[in-house]
Amino acid sequence: MWRTSSSNQQIGICEFQRGFSHRVHRDMENNEITEKIIGCAIEVHRTLGPGLLESVYESALCIELEREELRFQKQKQLPVYYKECQIGNFRLDFLVEDRVVIELKSVERFESVFEAQILGYMRLGKFKVGLLINFNSSLLKNGIKRFVL
Repeated sequence: MWRTSSSNQQIGICEFQRGFSHRVHRDMENNEITEKIIGCAIEVHRTLGPGLLESVYESALCIELEREELRFQKQKQLPVYYKECQIGNFRLDFLVEDRVVIELKSVERFESVFEAQILGYMRLGKFKVGLLINFNSSLLKNGIKRFVL
Protein backbone atom coordinates (compact mmCIF):
# COMPACT_ATOMS: atom_id res chain seq x y z
CA MET A 1 0.00 0.00 0.00
CA TRP A 2 2.97 2.31 0.37
CA ARG A 3 6.25 2.64 -1.39
CA THR A 4 9.74 3.64 -0.39
CA SER A 5 11.12 6.89 -1.77
CA SER A 6 14.67 7.31 -3.00
CA SER A 7 15.69 8.57 0.44
CA ASN A 8 14.39 5.28 1.92
CA GLN A 9 11.42 6.94 3.61
CA GLN A 10 8.03 5.39 3.23
CA ILE A 11 5.52 7.60 1.48
CA GLY A 12 1.79 7.02 1.23
CA ILE A 13 0.92 5.61 -2.18
CA CYS A 14 -1.66 8.34 -2.68
CA GLU A 15 1.11 10.89 -2.31
CA PHE A 16 3.40 8.85 -4.54
CA GLN A 17 0.79 8.60 -7.29
CA ARG A 18 -0.46 12.17 -7.02
CA GLY A 19 2.93 13.75 -6.58
CA PHE A 20 2.82 17.23 -5.21
CA SER A 21 1.16 18.87 -8.19
CA HIS A 22 -2.58 18.22 -7.91
CA ARG A 23 -5.07 17.67 -5.11
CA VAL A 24 -2.46 18.82 -2.62
CA HIS A 25 -3.95 20.08 0.62
CA ARG A 26 -1.68 23.09 0.98
CA ASP A 27 -4.60 25.29 1.96
CA MET A 28 -5.87 22.88 4.59
CA GLU A 29 -5.70 24.35 8.06
CA ASN A 30 -3.73 22.66 10.83
CA ASN A 31 -6.94 22.09 12.80
CA GLU A 32 -8.57 20.36 9.83
CA ILE A 33 -5.50 18.18 9.30
CA THR A 34 -5.28 17.14 12.95
CA GLU A 35 -9.03 16.49 13.02
CA LYS A 36 -8.67 14.09 10.06
CA ILE A 37 -5.62 12.41 11.63
CA ILE A 38 -7.48 11.91 14.91
CA GLY A 39 -10.42 10.46 12.99
CA CYS A 40 -8.04 8.01 11.30
CA ALA A 41 -6.51 7.04 14.64
CA ILE A 42 -9.95 6.51 16.19
CA GLU A 43 -10.92 4.21 13.31
CA VAL A 44 -7.73 2.18 13.79
CA HIS A 45 -8.35 1.93 17.54
CA ARG A 46 -12.02 1.05 17.07
CA THR A 47 -11.06 -1.76 14.69
CA LEU A 48 -7.97 -3.17 16.43
CA GLY A 49 -8.50 -2.17 20.07
CA PRO A 50 -5.72 -1.54 22.60
CA GLY A 51 -2.81 -3.79 23.55
CA LEU A 52 -1.02 -4.41 20.25
CA LEU A 53 2.48 -3.45 19.15
CA GLU A 54 3.13 0.09 17.97
CA SER A 55 4.19 -1.22 14.54
CA VAL A 56 0.73 -2.73 13.99
CA TYR A 57 -0.98 0.59 14.67
CA GLU A 58 1.56 2.36 12.46
CA SER A 59 0.73 0.09 9.50
CA ALA A 60 -3.01 0.44 10.04
CA LEU A 61 -2.74 4.22 10.35
CA CYS A 62 -1.00 4.33 6.95
CA ILE A 63 -4.08 2.74 5.41
CA GLU A 64 -6.44 5.21 7.07
CA LEU A 65 -4.32 8.24 6.14
CA GLU A 66 -4.31 7.07 2.53
CA ARG A 67 -8.09 6.65 2.59
CA GLU A 68 -8.40 10.24 3.78
CA GLU A 69 -6.02 11.28 0.98
CA LEU A 70 -3.62 12.88 3.44
CA ARG A 71 -0.04 13.16 2.24
CA PHE A 72 2.35 11.61 4.73
CA GLN A 73 5.84 10.32 5.20
CA LYS A 74 6.43 7.41 7.54
CA GLN A 75 9.69 7.16 9.51
CA LYS A 76 10.85 10.49 8.11
CA GLN A 77 14.43 11.29 8.97
CA LEU A 78 15.00 14.57 10.74
CA PRO A 79 18.65 15.64 10.77
CA VAL A 80 20.05 17.02 14.02
CA TYR A 81 22.62 19.81 13.89
CA TYR A 82 24.99 21.15 16.48
CA LYS A 83 26.80 24.38 15.60
CA GLU A 84 26.12 23.86 11.88
CA CYS A 85 27.41 20.26 11.93
CA GLN A 86 25.02 17.37 11.41
CA ILE A 87 25.49 15.04 14.36
CA GLY A 88 22.72 12.54 13.77
CA ASN A 89 19.13 11.88 12.75
CA PHE A 90 15.84 11.37 14.49
CA ARG A 91 12.98 9.47 12.91
CA LEU A 92 9.51 10.92 13.03
CA ASP A 93 6.83 8.23 13.11
CA PHE A 94 4.83 10.33 10.64
CA LEU A 95 4.94 13.74 9.07
CA VAL A 96 1.53 14.60 7.61
CA GLU A 97 0.99 17.28 4.97
CA ASP A 98 4.58 18.42 5.56
CA ARG A 99 3.59 20.07 8.82
CA VAL A 100 2.02 17.83 11.47
CA VAL A 101 4.29 15.50 13.44
CA ILE A 102 2.75 12.29 14.76
CA GLU A 103 4.45 10.23 17.45
CA LEU A 104 2.80 6.88 18.13
CA LYS A 105 2.96 4.90 21.36
CA SER A 106 1.43 1.74 22.72
CA VAL A 107 2.26 2.02 26.41
CA GLU A 108 0.53 1.68 29.79
CA ARG A 109 0.71 5.42 30.50
CA PHE A 110 2.14 8.64 29.12
CA GLU A 111 5.53 9.59 30.48
CA SER A 112 6.89 13.14 30.42
CA VAL A 113 9.77 11.92 28.25
CA PHE A 114 7.26 11.27 25.42
CA GLU A 115 6.13 14.88 25.54
CA ALA A 116 9.75 16.06 25.56
CA GLN A 117 10.42 13.79 22.58
CA ILE A 118 7.67 15.18 20.35
CA LEU A 119 8.35 18.77 21.42
CA GLY A 120 12.02 18.24 20.57
CA TYR A 121 11.11 16.90 17.12
CA MET A 122 8.80 19.84 16.53
CA ARG A 123 11.40 22.36 17.64
CA LEU A 124 14.25 20.84 15.62
CA GLY A 125 12.11 20.48 12.49
CA LYS A 126 10.39 23.85 12.95
CA PHE A 127 6.96 22.20 12.90
CA LYS A 128 4.17 24.00 14.71
CA VAL A 129 1.76 21.12 15.40
CA GLY A 130 2.24 17.62 16.78
CA LEU A 131 0.08 14.74 17.95
CA LEU A 132 1.16 12.19 20.53
CA ILE A 133 -1.11 9.15 20.21
CA ASN A 134 -1.13 6.25 22.66
CA PHE A 135 -3.12 3.34 21.25
CA ASN A 136 -2.95 1.42 24.52
CA SER A 137 -5.87 3.35 26.02
CA SER A 138 -9.33 1.95 26.58
CA LEU A 139 -10.72 5.22 25.13
CA LEU A 140 -8.44 6.66 22.48
CA LYS A 141 -9.53 10.23 23.22
CA ASN A 142 -7.70 9.83 26.55
CA GLY A 143 -4.59 8.72 24.68
CA ILE A 144 -4.21 11.74 22.40
CA LYS A 145 -2.30 14.90 23.18
CA ARG A 146 -2.01 17.82 20.77
CA PHE A 147 0.97 20.17 20.92
CA VAL A 148 1.38 23.58 19.36
CA LEU A 149 4.57 25.64 19.31
